Amino acid sequence: MDWFERLNNYFPEDEMKAKQQMDLLLNEKGNHYHKDESDVHILMYAEFEHFVFIDFLWVSEKTRGQGIGKQLIQMLKDKGKTILLEVEPVDENNQDTEKRLRFYTREGFKLAPNIGYVFQAFVANSETPLRIMYWDDHEKTDKEIYQQMITVYQEIHTYKAFQVYGYKPKPISDVVWIKNEGGLS
Repeated sequence: MDWFERLNNYFPEDEMKAKQQMDLLLNEKGNHYHKDESDVHILMYAEFEHFVFIDFLWVSEKTRGQGIGKQLIQMLKDKGKTILLEVEPVDENNQDTEKRLRFYTREGFKLAPNIGYVFQAFVANSETPLRIMYWDDHEKTDKEIYQQMITVYQEIHTYKAFQVYGYKPKPISDVVWIKNEGGLS
């Protein structure tokens, strides 16, 4: 089974990108978008000047708990940049959602509670509310996380979306925002 099939078999359709889009990212945005894989893991990530975005992290069920995910996260931490990722809210019907949240929390990631985010799942033609988590040696402001998520949306999630899926992505303001006391900003 190739890397895309392994990701596609594990992640729900409403969190996946099409293989064509991922291939375009790897081939045309190779200075930013990377794949690190072995028989027991796949890490898809984008690296920018000040931050790294984890797009997908998969560890084989047979080798979970052996420190592979921790090693991959450490490799990214060693870059000395903020690390961002999207995580689905805990679903009582899916144990993996809670396990993922616990894993990232154990690795020092924090939820960005004031950032609202809805992933546009072009493959499933749906929208999925996700939470943003980040890791950094220093506290980050909502504005910093927000600006980085705008970059992720523009440079990664919507890259050639019209060409691949046939419809235009939503405006940024409909997808990512900073929550404030009185509602949304």
